[in-house]
Amino acid sequence: MRDFKMAASILSADFARLGEEAEKVIEAGADFIHFDVMDNHYVPNLTFGPMICRALRKYGIKNPIDVHLMVKPVDRIIGDFIDAGASYITFHPEGSEHVDRSLQLIKNGGCKAGLVLNPATSPEVLKYEMDKLDMILLMSVNPGFGGQSFIPSTLDKLREVRKLISGSGFEIRLEVDGGINTDNIAKVAEAGADTFVAGNAIFGSPDYRAVIEKMKSELKKIS
Repeated sequence: MRDFKMAASILSADFARLGEEAEKVIEAGADFIHFDVMDNHYVPNLTFGPMICRALRKYGIKNPIDVHLMVKPVDRIIGDFIDAGASYITFHPEGSEHVDRSLQLIKNGGCKAGLVLNPATSPEVLKYEMDKLDMILLMSVNPGFGGQSFIPSTLDKLREVRKLISGSGFEIRLEVDGGINTDNIAKVAEAGADTFVAGNAIFGSPDYRAVIEKMKSELKKIS
């Protein structure tokens, strides 16, 4: 059975009660907290930084925090998130002058490292970095805003990247972010994903547990 993980994107949470929201969604069955960092430079929005990540750890969040850096340049802020308690740190290759060096910074700091591919970014960039990757995140929307619809061509890219992972011999999680919901999560899993970021689908519902359990029940059908 595949090791599926649900990552709740707190970009869609109530920021005034962020610690409570993170705690509540974990109690409802989320495995990871997904932490979207936007700089209003690489992407057209501004969210939160390492101080918020550190605050969640101090609040008592023990689950993995999956930090997705949508920033440019990326190297300067990697160390701050390592110190703040990140578990995974993923970034876009377009945000780094030297992708290999940025991955090594994350690994040297004791975090798991990953690359993020935008909808129009080729998987070619992954081929020479597989030995340094713990996660590959495919964006199924264009980055910068929550609440967008899933881009169907992501399914073909998932299949391509899953073959790349399988052929590499390395244990690498394949994550998808953007428009994931109870209606499409099974198709996304069938295409090769094992980690699913959901924001509006969870936080937009009055019952977090019901949504997460529904998603997990959909995954059981294909596992």
